[in-house]
Amino acid sequence: MTLVDDARALLPDLVRLRREIHADPELALRLPHTQQRVIAALDGLGLEITRGEGLDSVVAVLRGGHPGPAVLLRGDMDALPLHEQADVPFRATGDAMHACGHDLHVAGLVGAARLLAARRDELHGDVVFMFQPGEEVGDGARLMVEEGLLEITGTRVAAAYGLHVVAGPRGIFSTRPGPLMAGAFELQVTVRGKGGHASQPHFAVDPVPPTAEIVTALQSYATRRHDVFDPVVITVTQLQAGAAAFNVIEGTARLGASIRVLSAPAHERVVAEIPALIEHIAAAHGCTAEVRLELLCPPLSNDAELGRRALETLADTFGQDRVWVTPEPVMGSEDFSYVLREVPGVYFFLRATPADIDPEQAAPNHTPHVVFDDSVLGDQAAALAAVALTHLNA
Repeated sequence: MTLVDDARALLPDLVRLRREIHADPELALRLPHTQQRVIAALDGLGLEITRGEGLDSVVAVLRGGHPGPAVLLRGDMDALPLHEQADVPFRATGDAMHACGHDLHVAGLVGAARLLAARRDELHGDVVFMFQPGEEVGDGARLMVEEGLLEITGTRVAAAYGLHVVAGPRGIFSTRPGPLMAGAFELQVTVRGKGGHASQPHFAVDPVPPTAEIVTALQSYATRRHDVFDPVVITVTQLQAGAAAFNVIEGTARLGASIRVLSAPAHERVVAEIPALIEHIAAAHGCTAEVRLELLCPPLSNDAELGRRALETLADTFGQDRVWVTPEPVMGSEDFSYVLREVPGVYFFLRATPADIDPEQAAPNHTPHVVFDDSVLGDQAAALAAVALTHLNA
């Protein structure tokens, strides 16, 4: 029996687990019900189980039958604060839903644990299964690393692999060596001047003009200070400048923005230059600016050699027609980057739109109408198990 055959035999149990988690979504770092379901699903596999201290994580270690390095496999567990609109019988009914497929990630990683536990005697090394809360808030992976995730076996993890489901033609895998996903910052700016009457702006220090200038300056900054082949995306998403009467100049204006970068040099330049740019524009108008630039997660880059090998492993396991090379990085972000900046590894995607939905018309991740086909769970489990086996038994 192949990995794929064994994984398909697990499918009914994995689908049941996924749907239980989907119907009972939990947010951020505290996921007590999901944590308990994971621990119960791993029972009997002979794994060393560790619960998180500052978050409801689960780390499970499978000791292989032969000496060797440790490989990490990751699945994130948290939901999003959305009210589900998808028409599925196991839909969530509250104000949270699994709109990013993390319920599949949990079930697929449980499947990989079962597949690899059945092959324990073949493994030349150990496997660490990382069940992570808090991906959507950008804290979970970092906190798990700080709690000792990468040294949990007694030796440092040698490589790490993760998978994410997305909308698209069902059953297609993709990744690329090198940069894959952007790092993300949250920018919050408060511009302070002096209030006054709208008819006499010369007696006030109006914070609105410098705030408007900052919006346009940020766009010029992204296109004029950064190489087009190492892009930076800056999107101002929040503007607020007064809630009083239309003829009142208030003394404070605010803006919020999302900033995405693909490389460490771009990351460093953004941190050094954007606060100074904003503060100088405000000062030119007689205002001051308070700038908060918070890193949500660094850029995610796949190891070049491991990325190439992962593509080969997926093609050998599922057929070349089901494996695409991602042509260019995507500007979405993923906190698995906190793991991959510490150890080499690979992150890849699995498309999971149901066959009766046109992939071109499918609702994307992070929307209340998104639907994923849990028939991909067997292949998801087999893919994670395959890359771990290939790495340990190379």
